Amino acid sequence: MGVGGARAEPLKPSTGDQEFRRTFGYAVLGLTAVTAFALLYLGRISNEMRDFEVYWTAASRAVASEPLYRADDGHFQFKYLPAFALAAAPLAAVPLPVAKAAWFAVSAALLVALLALSIRLLPTRRRPVWLLLGVTLVVMAKFFGHELVLGQVNLLFAVLVVSGIQAMRHERDVMAAGLFVAAVVVKPYGILFLPWLALTRGRVAAASAMLALIVALAAPVVLYGINGTMALHRGWWWAVSTSTAPNLTNPDNVSMAGWMAKWFGESRNASLTAAMISGALLALASLVILQGRDIKGREALEGALLLTLIPLLSPQGWDYVFLVATPAVAIIANYDDRLPAPLRIVTWLALATIGLSIYDVLGRRLYAQFMAFSIITPCFMVVVATLATLRLRRVA
Repeated sequence: MGVGGARAEPLKPSTGDQEFRRTFGYAVLGLTAVTAFALLYLGRISNEMRDFEVYWTAASRAVASEPLYRADDGHFQFKYLPAFALAAAPLAAVPLPVAKAAWFAVSAALLVALLALSIRLLPTRRRPVWLLLGVTLVVMAKFFGHELVLGQVNLLFAVLVVSGIQAMRHERDVMAAGLFVAAVVVKPYGILFLPWLALTRGRVAAASAMLALIVALAAPVVLYGINGTMALHRGWWWAVSTSTAPNLTNPDNVSMAGWMAKWFGESRNASLTAAMISGALLALASLVILQGRDIKGREALEGALLLTLIPLLSPQGWDYVFLVATPAVAIIANYDDRLPAPLRIVTWLALATIGLSIYDVLGRRLYAQFMAFSIITPCFMVVVATLATLRLRRVA
């Protein structure tokens, strides 16, 4: 009790104390994450990262102006645009073990950046950040882990795209065009974002993207000359086209084409069905975009939808590529209460199936069957349907 019987007010921490505690907490979390990633790398991943070795080899070849696409590389052929090999050239300046460690550190930082950007992209935040991050991590953790083990570049691709979407939200359309083209260099299926940019932002954005794309495609001229650059792009098309069909029934292929091939065999009917479903998904995406003309912050949901479609539409869509759907999971976790009750239940069942479909949970036999039938593909089609429903309900 205070003087005169008045109740004493509890001492409140000063703004400086609160800021210190918040900063200290972030520092502890950051240090814990760095330590965990370092132990993970030293314990296992330093001996893995097979896909990164492909990039390092291509970068070394580009520096020496050597052919990039070679049949004798077998399964580990380089299948990216020639410009990517040039962009990766600095990796060739250091030994492979050093380059691996550096890329692992960059990938860990990109993972954190993708999660932060996905939360920041939300038009309105309706759930606590810890809940959004928790749900997103549980659903996407298997893809993040696979990405790090392979040394892949999907995290870089996703961060470039989400940064481009953020630039669009702030009406920095030229910057968005540059970021989307940079994403195309990293992964060619980023081309999906250029028509969307042109449709929603007009001629200046479209012209900026076209100019940036021309520069990217012409970049190898510096090392290979005009004829050599044309030969490189023919080699790229050969590598992509000849490796697609043999990979359709690979257990890790989650594309529509792969899904149909696994269920109905590699036949004309399976290919036609996959093409029809892919066309329907693109038509649905077009409807979602058209319905967003007067919705504030429309870019978040539309961009998340296009990202989710990429592994489904690309004939070589591997399961770990679904990590690009991170913004979609964050959006669903944020707005799930705005869904019709039946769809809300189906959506959470799909997300739970995605997150729990790991070898350690299912076991060898069940996991093999799960991947053989590509069950994860319809789960992400539910994610697509959920995003479309949120737009048709004008929620986001």
